[in-house]
Amino acid sequence: MRYRDAGVDIDAASKAKSRIKQLARSTFSARVLREVGAFGGFFSLQGLPRDAVLVSSVDGVGTKLKIAFALNRHNTVGADLVNHCVNDIAVHGAAPLFFLDYLATGRLLPKVVTEIVSGLATACRKVGCSLVGGETAEMPGFYPAGEYDLAGCIVGWVRKGKIIDGCGIRSGDVILGLPSLGLHTNGYSLARKVLLEQEKIPLTKIPAGFRHPLGEVLLAPHRCYWQAVKPLLDRELLKGLVHITGGGITDNTPRILPAGSRAEVRLGSWPVPPIFDLIARRGNVPHDDMLRTFNMGLGMLLIVSPRNLPDVSSTLKKCHEKFWAIGRIIPGRPGVKYS
Repeated sequence: MRYRDAGVDIDAASKAKSRIKQLARSTFSARVLREVGAFGGFFSLQGLPRDAVLVSSVDGVGTKLKIAFALNRHNTVGADLVNHCVNDIAVHGAAPLFFLDYLATGRLLPKVVTEIVSGLATACRKVGCSLVGGETAEMPGFYPAGEYDLAGCIVGWVRKGKIIDGCGIRSGDVILGLPSLGLHTNGYSLARKVLLEQEKIPLTKIPAGFRHPLGEVLLAPHRCYWQAVKPLLDRELLKGLVHITGGGITDNTPRILPAGSRAEVRLGSWPVPPIFDLIARRGNVPHDDMLRTFNMGLGMLLIVSPRNLPDVSSTLKKCHEKFWAIGRIIPGRPGVKYS
């Protein structure tokens, strides 16, 4: 009996890891001290300010992976993961430093692994983040054939005095919304239940009012907002940021509101992509549930002082970033009031 007889192909794993090393190396900065393959990733903090604070986040892609499995497309989920994590630390003003991933599957297929890691590496390069290591686990009998799980951890930094935590938010501040590209990486359990299990809409079908097949719409990437918000952070023009993930606007916004501040959001003040209407109609999903499950077309919220609004607006326009004024901060208990 050999390990291969138990379902683990060490030769295939070695082939995949060789390609992973090449892809990871393409993301390295001068601070990366060791190649991928050691027991740990080595990253030097030399050159960072003395008051630098490390900020970290960990997440997964979730059941969006089911869409990737069904379409046999694996080159976007890695970017989904990196972008999600970058956004999570960006809302605190932190710039990405390095990233580690965890990929687990029943049977390791080098081609699939290469596609996944290629997406990770491409997204890391775009934000100057080094992919310093990770774990590729082959676990026969644990995952269904053709399926895997993908998660990752990011570490970034921000100067202690420039941490964005929402403590300066006050009544009268303006809320701006930046567009999402679709569901991003949240709400797929409900979306799949309604569209695929209940309605049995083929992923290859173009629904009425859509420009692309349903599968492409559901695989639309999780946007990275770092390029849009970095110039605003550099100029200290933002009081708070909200990454709209699971929980939607309703549950994520209060996470950065100080005592005595409440968000008033005007429904209809931004365009909602048709995928959300399709889910709501076909599933008869209550509007409150939609707002607590999906981003509804807004992936990031910016909280801005009225006096800084002209500068923020002009900076976003220079970046060719769409945005809408969707509400304001009012007195009250932290939460969201829809109007």
